[in-house]
Amino acid sequence: MKAFTYERAASPAKAAEAAVANPGAKFIAGGTNLLDLMKLQIETPTHLIDVNRLGLDEIAATRDGGLRIGALVRNTELAAHKAVRRDYGVLSRALLSGASGQLRNKATTAGNLLQRTRCPYFYDTTKPCNKRRPGTGCAALNGFNRNMAIMGTSADCIATHPSDMAVAMRLLDATVETVTSDGTKRAIPMADFHRLPGNTPDIETALAPGEFITSVVLPKPLGGTHIYRKVRDRTSYAFAVLSVAAVFDKQGETRFAFGGLAHKPWRVEAADALGSRGAAAVAEAALAGAKTTEQNAFKIDLTQRTLAAVFAQKEA
Repeated sequence: MKAFTYERAASPAKAAEAAVANPGAKFIAGGTNLLDLMKLQIETPTHLIDVNRLGLDEIAATRDGGLRIGALVRNTELAAHKAVRRDYGVLSRALLSGASGQLRNKATTAGNLLQRTRCPYFYDTTKPCNKRRPGTGCAALNGFNRNMAIMGTSADCIATHPSDMAVAMRLLDATVETVTSDGTKRAIPMADFHRLPGNTPDIETALAPGEFITSVVLPKPLGGTHIYRKVRDRTSYAFAVLSVAAVFDKQGETRFAFGGLAHKPWRVEAADALGSRGAAAVAEAALAGAKTTEQNAFKIDLTQRTLAAVFAQKEA
């Protein structure tokens, strides 16, 4: 781990201001991902900005019947919150399927959205990785890529986004609220928050330099049956090979979002409209344009079978 300076931010705007004033700075709250990356010298911030004392740890109802979740709300608290369990069951289930109890006790809402990929080549500093060092290449393209993306990929990156929570947030049409160093506030739809890799896979979100997440807002509840189904190589403490978040409401409307398929939570609105036609139709629409490798082509069939299991669970 390389040497760094440290400060505690006095307000969200001050945190953003400090980040702009210190190129190479990083915000730190739970640190469940950042500290690991610092130990491996994948992340080498010159300055850490501690944001734990900013009071952004509340969950409150919004005027239009939704829910505002502070950026520093811990994953355990969010999953257990009465309103989340009652009205946003898919989010609670997604959170509880991720990491371990100890990590969920530390990890924050904003940090969960911003966690980095678990591509093995991103973590191996002896291998080229455009995400870690732009312009060096992507070792996963011709390497071990069984768990890599099949949707929205590019010639520069086939990494997946690891968050379970983000998949549920995308399904629910959440909005990310931010503040910049000059106090300007912004609301970013979850659909636009994470980026596909293109030729700049190192730029993972729509955040501007120094822009600070203050909260995530959920719209009013969808109702109906909420399901989160995660397929992984072991039954706990593992990232998704594939995950499916789904809502089936009482009016027959359906929504689907997927993890483990892309550089961001994957949702295709055209697939949402096909829920009445069953799992095969949804899978065909969601996977249109898929680009697979010899090792990860199984994700096509896995998506179809997992969706079939989700539909069966809805009927149970």
